[in-house]
Amino acid sequence: MAADQTKRKIPFLPFISLLCFTSIFLILSLSTKSSISHQTLILKPPNSGSCNYTDGSWIYNPTWEPDYKYDHTCKEIFKGWNCIANSKSNGGEILKWRWQPKDCNLLMFDPLSFLKRFRNAKIGFVGDSLNRNMFVSLFCTLKRVSSEVKKWRPAGADRGFTFLRYNLTIAYHRTNLLARYGRWTADGNGGKLESLGYKDGYRVDVDIPDATWIDAPSFHDILIFNTGHWWWAPSKFDPVKSPMLFFEKGEPVIPPIPPDVGLDKVLKNMMLFTEKKMHPGGIKFFRTQSPRHFEGGDWDQGGSCPRVQPISPNKVEELFSLKNNGTNVETRLVNEHLVRALHGSDFHILDITHMSEFRADAHPSTAGGKRHDDCMHWCLPGIPDTWNDLFVMQLNNLKVRD
Repeated sequence: MAADQTKRKIPFLPFISLLCFTSIFLILSLSTKSSISHQTLILKPPNSGSCNYTDGSWIYNPTWEPDYKYDHTCKEIFKGWNCIANSKSNGGEILKWRWQPKDCNLLMFDPLSFLKRFRNAKIGFVGDSLNRNMFVSLFCTLKRVSSEVKKWRPAGADRGFTFLRYNLTIAYHRTNLLARYGRWTADGNGGKLESLGYKDGYRVDVDIPDATWIDAPSFHDILIFNTGHWWWAPSKFDPVKSPMLFFEKGEPVIPPIPPDVGLDKVLKNMMLFTEKKMHPGGIKFFRTQSPRHFEGGDWDQGGSCPRVQPISPNKVEELFSLKNNGTNVETRLVNEHLVRALHGSDFHILDITHMSEFRADAHPSTAGGKRHDDCMHWCLPGIPDTWNDLFVMQLNNLKVRD
């Protein structure tokens, strides 16, 4: 059919229009390929050739009452994240906003259908406390429709649950860097790092997984990874007082490398380890960076997040543009490293960054009970619920294709 169509004469005016359009497209394509940016992370939805679920806006509906979702009484919600129980002024309003992709709809997943479809499956979240945010959201949603739950710690997990009626297990494996790390102190007998003047720091073995999740790939059928927030944390890894010192094959990397290069090495090695250990048919996701919304300084510099509504696209660019190199620059910076590391792998990207960048209103802020504003974690119920809507949608479509 296509071959027959190419033999027909193409009318002159439509042909000229097509030629102009193609030229403009090529020029724009060349201009955007000059550097890697946040726009490189474009999620290609499994069930549509044109819809990008990360391109959209938040729509407010004052009467919105989501079906199937949990409420703030779910006991697994970490106390500091329970914005309704902590009387955050807009705790209830956070749930009145729904993410609306530009050219399609992102539906809330049905927890009962999910439990039936993934009966006997094991799902693991591997990463820092932002992945725990997402794990708790999924657990609370499922528990609302299936309360027969066994609490345990499978495969070294920090916490885990099995929904007994469906034999579905979900678990959270806490790890800050993915790789193994711990305190390092200079040896009195001297060594390569000591000869360079290093006295104290953190040893990061770029090729050894953290013990908390080393057994996760061989146990779980589905894994969701994240990392990033601890890699640019001078309060934890002070570049002078307690630097990150990278080791490979048991030896220090000489000359010492900065954290961003160390991150690249860790991502590469941890992905290879997972691909090697996970059983055939296992599904692997890597979640993109969750944005922080500190304004007026970082968390230890008086920064806050007092907003009670989503912010505008212009404000998003002001807060997160790499050109501005502001307080929250880690978000898109980490994503650049993820794009490079994931290229050519069989990991699926769960791109939650852009939709979350608008939601400066949805952090615990002062309601978290900390000495400083919590502008990094998310209120629950809240934004991680939408992450799980996207996760389940992608997962369902992957299972259909398989």
